[in-house]
Amino acid sequence: MKINNISRRNFLKNTAKFGLGASFLSPFFNLKALANPSFLVPEIADDYKVLVCFFQSGGNDSFNMLMPLGSEYDLYSQTRSNLAIPKDEILPINATNTGNRKFGLHPSMEEIQALFEKNKVAFISNIGTLIQPTDAQQAYDETVPLPLGLFSHVDQQQEWMTGTPHKRDIKGWGGKIADSFQDINPQNSISMNISLGGTNIFQTGDKTIEFSIGIEQYDFGISGYGDENWDGFGQMLTNGLDSLVEHKYNDPFKQTYVDIIRNSRDGLEIFRDALENTDDLNTPFSQNDLSGAFKTVAKIIKANSSLGFKRQIYFIDYGGWDHHDELLDSQNAMLREVDAAFGEFYGAMEELNMEDNVTVFSMSEFGRTLTSNGNGTDHAWGGNVMAMGGAVRGKQIYGDYPTLNLDNERMLWDGVLVPTLSTDEYFTEIAQWFGVKPDLIPQLFPNINNFYNLNSGQPPIGFLSV
Repeated sequence: MKINNISRRNFLKNTAKFGLGASFLSPFFNLKALANPSFLVPEIADDYKVLVCFFQSGGNDSFNMLMPLGSEYDLYSQTRSNLAIPKDEILPINATNTGNRKFGLHPSMEEIQALFEKNKVAFISNIGTLIQPTDAQQAYDETVPLPLGLFSHVDQQQEWMTGTPHKRDIKGWGGKIADSFQDINPQNSISMNISLGGTNIFQTGDKTIEFSIGIEQYDFGISGYGDENWDGFGQMLTNGLDSLVEHKYNDPFKQTYVDIIRNSRDGLEIFRDALENTDDLNTPFSQNDLSGAFKTVAKIIKANSSLGFKRQIYFIDYGGWDHHDELLDSQNAMLREVDAAFGEFYGAMEELNMEDNVTVFSMSEFGRTLTSNGNGTDHAWGGNVMAMGGAVRGKQIYGDYPTLNLDNERMLWDGVLVPTLSTDEYFTEIAQWFGVKPDLIPQLFPNINNFYNLNSGQPPIGFLSV
């Protein structure tokens, strides 16, 4: 969101938290940001591209999401012991880049299996936060710099969202991109960053905050504003707010404050009108919160013919993956919801002929121990993620999927894998597809030169058609 805008939901949330004083205004007034011109703006952006960040907060046990078959299954089964998925229940996939190695997916992932076989889904293996390439001995001896707060939910979530594992930041790489890209959107009175997971670091920049909405597309704005039927409260609220923003103030800070609110009010009306005048999708969605969130994203994308965005970034947070107990039952139910939502959303993008314009990518703060703690797993490091979309070079597993024996050279201890692929490489490829100029990538991801030659002419991983 540009500095002269604020969503009604965030207005209500922040006024309730901070009152109406300077502390509320402080996130929107960054003099350093105003003094420095944008550094990420693409040269031309005549196309329409959308990123959907799907965050599995809690730490997904992703080596029970993507598993080895064939001769490697026995090693997997021995290491995972009572948490191993039976071989005859695993859904086989036919990756085109793994040679004689065979792999399969969790039994709940039938839709994603089908999309993988159609070249629309790819997996990226043994990925995690790194500052520089690191082997298990270096990590154990701490002879190289390591990400701050390894195995900590808060720290690792923050580092996946900021792209800065060497320091604690409060600005996310999605927010930093939006700071600069917002101006290429003709309708820039509404933030290009839309969250269906509440306030988050990933979409927070110097000039940008997310526009947070609920799973139903009309669940946003100031509760009661414009509602004349709620015991008169809506009418009083509407009159009071309108009076506030239409008054002229001599104090420049007060005037700027009400300008923010007025522009937000007017912009949200444009947003609401676009949604109300857009027909519903034909693609059916399941009746749960996750599918509801993806349905809302799809509806807003359909409404873009009225809104006119060139770039948008969405954030969906699906929490509850911290399975120290009841891993098998919990993951079975949760991955079934993920599978349905991904399949439904891709179907909606096909309905809109937008599948090539939209990339969904997953994140989770860390993988989990390969070894069982009795009925679940504990915090670890390297894990697997997935990407979906028409621009995805699917039916492939990227990175180095390790053999899952406990004496593996990447094993730190007790089933903790040291990543072979950095989040920097993953994020860089996504940013390049979105239109960020390669020579400006280090301003987003300061450690990228430790992993990837930005002048190579090749993408860092290769899972996207950049």
